[in-house]
This record gives sequence, C-alpha cells and structure tokens, in this order.
Amino acid sequence: MALKMRKSRAPPPPPGCPMGACMALLGGAWTPNLIWQLSGGGRRFGELRKDVPGISPKMLAARLKILEEKGVVTREVAPTSPPSVEYTLSELGRELIPVINAIVKAGTRLIESGPAAPARGRATTRERATRP
Repeated sequence: MALKMRKSRAPPPPPGCPMGACMALLGGAWTPNLIWQLSGGGRRFGELRKDVPGISPKMLAARLKILEEKGVVTREVAPTSPPSVEYTLSELGRELIPVINAIVKAGTRLIESGPAAPARGRATTRERATRP
C-alpha cells in the first residue's frame, strides 16, 4: 500500500529564485574564500594570492571579475606607476559575510560531530557487518 502524499508546510519560494542565485554565486570555487579575505578590508591581487593558498592567478582573476560583475566586489585602480588595483567588498558583498559566517559555524559543527553519514542512507560494508 502506497503512503499518502503529504502537503508541504514550507512557505512557497520567492519569485525569481533568489536562494538559487545566491547559492550559485557562493557555490563557485574559491568565492567564499575570497569574500572571507575581503571582509577584513581592501586587498591587492598579490595579497589575495597569498591569502588564498592554492588558487592560481588565472582562477583568481576570473573569480574577481565575476564578483565585480555581480556587484559583490568593487575594483579601484590607483593612478600609480605601475597601476595598483585594490579590491574591496561592496555593500552587497558585506551582506554576504553573515551568510558565510553561518556556513562556517555549521561546517565547524559538522566536523566536530565526526564522520558524515553514508550517502543516500545506504549502510557501508562495515556497518552491515556490525548490525545485530
């Protein structure tokens, strides 16, 4: 006998899927790391490369360009020789800091709680062997 389908009690999603837009941005490789580093104030390209170990110059440039296009980061070019470019968080970028802090807090709790449960509810070979 099939189970009765229950109605969802969650409120309907807002029009235009803003949650998806935010997660698409934050889900990009290195994006949360860059926003985290810029939360401390303006940084130059070379400083960000040092702040985020493992990121390639090509990826850093690409992520900064996307963040600038989305309005999360502002880019200021100083009229020096050679030109100096500084990246800072825009107002929208600063609004993402509490979101990233919440993700860090949840991630810390996940790490502290031990290994994650098996995917899709399947028991591992070891778990099947130890079941009564």
